[in-house]
Amino acid sequence: MPIQVYNTLTRRKEEFAPLDSDVVRIYVCGITPYDESHIGHAVPAIIWDAICRFLEYRGYKTKLVQNFTDVDDKVIARSQATGVPALELSARYIDSYLDALTALGVRPADVYCKVSEHIDDVIAMVQTLIDNGSAYVVDGDVFFSVPQFPEYGKLSGQRPEELEAGTRFAVDERKRHPADFALWKSAKPGEPAWDSPWGKGRPGWHIECSAMAMKYLGNHIDMHGGGLDLVFPHHENEIAQSEACTQDPPYVRFWLHNGLLKIGDAKMSKSLGNFTTIQELLDRYPAKALRFYVLSTHYRSPLEFSDERLEEAVRGWRRLNDSVANWRRAIQGKLTSEAASLPQQDVLAATEAKFVAAMEDDFNTALAIGSLFELCRFINGIVANLDAKEETQVQTVAAGIALMEKLAGDVLGLLTTEEDQTPGDITTELIDLILQLREEARQRRDWATADGIRDQLAALGIIIEDSPEGPRWKRQS
Repeated sequence: MPIQVYNTLTRRKEEFAPLDSDVVRIYVCGITPYDESHIGHAVPAIIWDAICRFLEYRGYKTKLVQNFTDVDDKVIARSQATGVPALELSARYIDSYLDALTALGVRPADVYCKVSEHIDDVIAMVQTLIDNGSAYVVDGDVFFSVPQFPEYGKLSGQRPEELEAGTRFAVDERKRHPADFALWKSAKPGEPAWDSPWGKGRPGWHIECSAMAMKYLGNHIDMHGGGLDLVFPHHENEIAQSEACTQDPPYVRFWLHNGLLKIGDAKMSKSLGNFTTIQELLDRYPAKALRFYVLSTHYRSPLEFSDERLEEAVRGWRRLNDSVANWRRAIQGKLTSEAASLPQQDVLAATEAKFVAAMEDDFNTALAIGSLFELCRFINGIVANLDAKEETQVQTVAAGIALMEKLAGDVLGLLTTEEDQTPGDITTELIDLILQLREEARQRRDWATADGIRDQLAALGIIIEDSPEGPRWKRQS
């Protein structure tokens, strides 16, 4: 089945295929690095990591570009407050952000680009817009002329004639229209500045994304991502300046916007002071449980942030991983031949089909995860009554493990590996060691010690199930 994607531009789901038959070109708006990144900044990174992984599962190659707005009013203000040079300050927070993404299992983008390193590209684009009448210069500042782009508002539904200064736009009497926006800002004392044909200055906010996206991906991008709060004015302005520059629409074919991380009725943001940093959460929760938390909600829906939701996600993630760990233990050393084509494995094929159908329907990771739990229930039923002499059962469990590694592991990045660190969690190896000590106590008929170990593990939420094949354990739901 073809992939269906909800396009913010058309407000409907559309069949997706890249312009290039092999490569999907993607641009995602990154962070403004003036402080430690909060979990809301990790949300789009995790979402796009899963989308790219699925596209690759479907046989595409992906090229992902993400920017860093390292020259910005907020960066400058923090620089002036701390005395740390702006670019040094932003570089520090970029490194911290990338370290956090690595911990979350987010694969690096193909290109990370900073506005400070692309000033020449910005200047060239601004000059083109001036030359073709789409922009004008006033006292060293350059503004985009919104009335010169008749399609302004096609992404957000905002119309220039309905927009007033002082609502979503800075008041500036020099602008010809209230909606006109800055492409280049003239230098102010103490701010980073670069030479330009209009005097020293720095880029406006919106122009950087257009200049860098087209530098690395060309004039036509397959997918552009970002938070729902960027639809207007940022992405609306991106479309206007990009298509006015190239005169060759569309700049972006599919606009995808993720829902925002909410605390009550407010979005999590640094400006509101209601944020929790990524590192603070990594200190409290397993990294892949945080991925599970993000992906268990459809990307276009708002994501509720609370301790209860996080704990619920941890429990779900553990059930998924504990199931696979139990399957591995149950068939360890018992698989004597390659998995055959078995009737029971029709269920596995159906599970994969459900997973793929969910992801093909606008990357519905929540529904895809639901199909994985259906697989867990099916394989858990086999393992609970596993007869080691019944080769078909062992083969089915082995096939279930392989499928879970492919879908939950490779595509969604949710399975635990030996390299994963799980702060505050009891490791599988430690539990296995405790069970071995309990078995030795049972063999000595030291029932008091064996029962004591079982009871103490139960108090920690670890349930032991004794079977003819040996003890198995699982975390309490």
